[in-house]
Amino acid sequence: MDERLEPLPACVINCAVYDREGHRRDITLDAISDVLAVDDGSFVWVGLYEPEDALLEKLQEEFGLHDLAIEDAQKAHQRPKIEAYGSSFFIVAHTAQAVEGHILFGETHIFLGPRYLVTVRHGASLSYAPVRARVEREPELLALGPTYGLYAVLDFIVDHYLPIVTDFRDELNKLEQDIFADTFRRDTIVKLYELKRELTQLRLAVAPMQDILAQLTRIHGTLVPDEVRLYFRDVLDHAMRVNESTDTLREMLTAAMSVNLSLVTVNQGEVVKKLAGWAGLLAVPTLVASWYGMNFHHMPEIQGRYSYYILIGVVAVVCILLYRYLRKVRWL
Repeated sequence: MDERLEPLPACVINCAVYDREGHRRDITLDAISDVLAVDDGSFVWVGLYEPEDALLEKLQEEFGLHDLAIEDAQKAHQRPKIEAYGSSFFIVAHTAQAVEGHILFGETHIFLGPRYLVTVRHGASLSYAPVRARVEREPELLALGPTYGLYAVLDFIVDHYLPIVTDFRDELNKLEQDIFADTFRRDTIVKLYELKRELTQLRLAVAPMQDILAQLTRIHGTLVPDEVRLYFRDVLDHAMRVNESTDTLREMLTAAMSVNLSLVTVNQGEVVKKLAGWAGLLAVPTLVASWYGMNFHHMPEIQGRYSYYILIGVVAVVCILLYRYLRKVRWL
């Protein structure tokens, strides 16, 4: 039976109650407190996207949420964290998605209680409708309570981290040809820097997620059943894998930047060597020409009939010998 009497606000994506068997029933915001007043093993799941302050205050009234948690949810610039307020918890997770080669970050604020789950999305965040659809196909697991819904949301967030790291690894592989090129390309260094900068920002989202999941698997035994604790442990393994992959890729990017700059420096040194070699070759005829260009009257070799040709031959021989030597030592 659908108890909805009027359309939900646009920022309310879903508002439903799940009974002890995991079956869904849509309700209105005003009906939340009535549902929670009856201890029948059900729980309420509300999904919001960038709600107004008045709506958050309405949810605070319905669920009895803490003032500090509501204040944090109103400000969409929070660090990833988990905080306890009595028998409820407030969780902040950073979301990420790759758009046209760049990472867009958002936030999801989560209120978790014994009989409710509220997700508040801000910024670049994919809809959790697929998450709801997936868990609703497994009502026996959804019957475990709101913590299973929390697991599904966090698993969805973490699963979208790894494809980003994979895409950036593929991008780095494509840049290898430019990294080891003989000529310097400024665009290559700029691209490597951008990749590292965005991966550093991604790490700021992934690393705290490990702490959140670790606490959910160890500390909050009264709110997290043992059956759900195993699922959080699985998400923690995924988060650790993403974090390790991110660190490895950041190190590879640092090494790639260093290698590229080193190769550019070596290439510049080779150019300088070649310039010095050609300068040495030009120095021989320049020296001879300057010597005989001093216009001294008493230079007996100038008077010889074949002096000019002999001088040309000597210069040519010296230049050839010097050229062969420079080629041998790879200065030319």
